[in-house]
Amino acid sequence: MTTPTNETTSAEEKYRLALDYHAHGRAGKVEITPTKPTMTARDLSLAYSPGVAAPCLEIAKTPDDVYKYTAKGNLVAVLSNGTAVLGLGDIGPLAGKPVMEGKGVLFKRFADIDVFDIEINNRSVEDIVRTVKSLEPTFGGINLEDIKAPECFEVETQLQEIMDIPIFHDDQHGTAIIGGAAFLNACEITNRDISKVRVVVSGAGAAAIATANFLLELGVKRENVLMADSKGVIYKGRTDGMNKYKDAFANETKCRTLADALVNADALIGCSAKGLVSKEMVKTMAKDPIIFAMANPDPEITPEEVAQVRSDAIMATGRSDYANQVNNVLCFPFLFRGALDVRARKINEEMKKAAAMALAKLAKEEVPEDVKRAYGNENFSFGRNYLIPKPFDKRVLTWVAPAVAKAAMDSGVARMPIEDLNAYAKSLQERLGQVGSIMRNIRSRLPGAGKAEKPRIVFPEGTNARILKAVSILRDEGLIQPILLGNKKIIHRKMDELGVSNLKDLEIIYPEDNANYETFVKDYFTQRQRKGVSYSFAKDTMKRGNYFGSMMVKTGNADGMITGATQNYPECIRPIMKVIGTNSPGRAKVAGIMMLVFKQRVVFLADCTVQMNPDAHDLADIALSAAQMYRNVMQAEPRVAFLSYSNFGSNRDPQAAKMAEAVKIAKAKDPTLIADGEMQADVAVNADIMKNLFEFCSLDKAADVLIFPDLGSANISYKLLAQLGGATSIGPILLPLKYAINIVQRTSTVDEIVNMSHLTALISQEIKAHRAQKHS
Repeated sequence: MTTPTNETTSAEEKYRLALDYHAHGRAGKVEITPTKPTMTARDLSLAYSPGVAAPCLEIAKTPDDVYKYTAKGNLVAVLSNGTAVLGLGDIGPLAGKPVMEGKGVLFKRFADIDVFDIEINNRSVEDIVRTVKSLEPTFGGINLEDIKAPECFEVETQLQEIMDIPIFHDDQHGTAIIGGAAFLNACEITNRDISKVRVVVSGAGAAAIATANFLLELGVKRENVLMADSKGVIYKGRTDGMNKYKDAFANETKCRTLADALVNADALIGCSAKGLVSKEMVKTMAKDPIIFAMANPDPEITPEEVAQVRSDAIMATGRSDYANQVNNVLCFPFLFRGALDVRARKINEEMKKAAAMALAKLAKEEVPEDVKRAYGNENFSFGRNYLIPKPFDKRVLTWVAPAVAKAAMDSGVARMPIEDLNAYAKSLQERLGQVGSIMRNIRSRLPGAGKAEKPRIVFPEGTNARILKAVSILRDEGLIQPILLGNKKIIHRKMDELGVSNLKDLEIIYPEDNANYETFVKDYFTQRQRKGVSYSFAKDTMKRGNYFGSMMVKTGNADGMITGATQNYPECIRPIMKVIGTNSPGRAKVAGIMMLVFKQRVVFLADCTVQMNPDAHDLADIALSAAQMYRNVMQAEPRVAFLSYSNFGSNRDPQAAKMAEAVKIAKAKDPTLIADGEMQADVAVNADIMKNLFEFCSLDKAADVLIFPDLGSANISYKLLAQLGGATSIGPILLPLKYAINIVQRTSTVDEIVNMSHLTALISQEIKAHRAQKHS
């Protein structure tokens, strides 16, 4: 008996892990989730009999109302007969079901499209077409999957002719679109004229033929394409193993083998099988060869093998462990999103080309930090190793779907045109969560671009890369006037490294050289001289960014400050508290409020970062601050719940009594406040539980603001909800301060820093308005 190698053991382990993943807990990868409440008898009477009759009658009168009253417009069928599953071949519809479920997960995860996976036993073209056509009333689109060639070509062609909804065979066109986008950029990088590029295609199945056809759409000349299948090069006059789809690529050539065809070829498109291309073949290719070895799970030739014989090659594969992965998830969710949203009758060549062009263009944009983080903080930039965007780049949705929608409208297949594509692109962000909508609302309330009275926000960590990238975005938006602290030469050098040339004329302050430095030192010394601060210590202290920045805000030289990208929370808040000063008699203590943005709701949690064990008076002040913040941000009146392990006096422990007392104090200070407690968390966030068990509760809906009894429970809760509950956290927001100063987390992405900057600018405006009102 032989001992397994590490490679074998690793493969076995991966196999077992994959089985465990699919079998653990609830079997499979998908479930059906209702989108309407079904908690009461009334709900059920509306969801089904007798209420469901109303939409049925309306649809019977006006068939297009099916898009208004049902999920059809956002529902896609992933349909397969299992005859060509991944690299597994003809394993049948039952064995192919896990793949179809997985495809549904990707549709939902990346484009919020609902999917039913449908596996059919039909094998003939006629039977497949008949089955799929019968499903037309149910779905807004059909994604054909893993149907073998040549049947897949005929099935798609016939269905496109007889059906009035988008039909798309991803194995063909998904690979073609992604590969086409990468090919366009590879030609640009190697300074090639696409009309003169000589292309060899290894393989003559669905993906290979579709990709070859798509390259023709992009500008490659048919006479410059040689295709090879398992029997060799497809040439004029060949009869063995031919069909009409291969015939279209039969050229006049003396080449009979793949090796013959690759001599002096500019590009290789591989959609065939592992190991079909040798290093010797690659040696014979033209200068700067473009090699897309896309066979799965193993390519025709690996990048390591190519690197041994060519240093000038540009490579792409279908694998995630190599650069330039041609991954179909970059296409089908977003292509269908655009098609569904304009209610397209079909997916045509114009829409496919628009998707490829959008992807090719997006690859030239700067890559966001959260994408880099998803790939181990690898630094991506347009070039030989980055031809196409990464699947986790959230911008793919907002670039590809609008491009597809526009192409559908321009080509006349859209039934529901979109008037404002920019607004549409922004709305797409909201499909995956409310953060985009909330932040857009905040931005809309800041002064318009070009106006003089922009909030001035100071950033003490002026040399940090994430800060500079965020400031670059803010500068381009024109809603905020950023100020950087630090050494000007170092910051400019960093700007050059990052390519943020739009910041060169930005105001940069080196504290010691600033005209306000001595004044700030004196003010700080006067303020802290009886708290152990000498004048020389004050001079050293004011050289530090967080102290100088806080003093700028306090003295009106800036409207707000953002810090925390490079320092832990205590290191940031200590200077702020010392400069601003918050514990004067009659003033509420500062608290840290977190916004948690779920897909369907927004909840504020407090205090998550500052007060360890606040008493009832502190809790009341925290609630009032959080409620006011909710009004400012959400422009709505909040419901406030004071949380405990006790419900309305069910436990007399001092911790529970403290929360009940805090409710009374808060309402006495603000009689308009809609608040109640003490109550358990499930009661606070579920209106049905609240009203069924505690109908006397003064909240008329689920709570928007949750007040915790101590910092530990609040901090643990917000982090658990962010990690396990799918919430996006914004904060902590420090309140109440006389000035707009906030601390981002050290792990914050560029987008999160931008969001906090907008929020801080809005807070600064509110503070200014409050002061003006007070003095008038």
